[in-house]
Amino acid sequence: MADNKEVREFDGRRYVMERGIRTDWAIVKAWRADRSGNLQYRLTARNFNPLCAMAGRITVAEVEELVDVGAIEPDHVDTPGIYVHHVVVGKHEKRIERRTTRPNVRG
Repeated sequence: MADNKEVREFDGRRYVMERGIRTDWAIVKAWRADRSGNLQYRLTARNFNPLCAMAGRITVAEVEELVDVGAIEPDHVDTPGIYVHHVVVGKHEKRIERRTTRPNVRG
């Protein structure tokens, strides 16, 4: 695996150096964004969306809410605006777990 790759030693162990994953486009969904592109995610969207946004050469963020600069507290910014190139405000349908057309009747 290490053929033609840089190998470095740290604390007595040898490691093969690899370049990070870089994509042409990254499309992420965020809860809120300000006009500078700072993003705030909700719940499990915090797991991989910040990393995906940083890996893209061009990052497009679809958000539920667009707010003015300063409305998101600095401690709550999950992805800084430096990584975001385009912000799109989307229409989001709030999905429910189970759609019923009649009352649940048990007999």
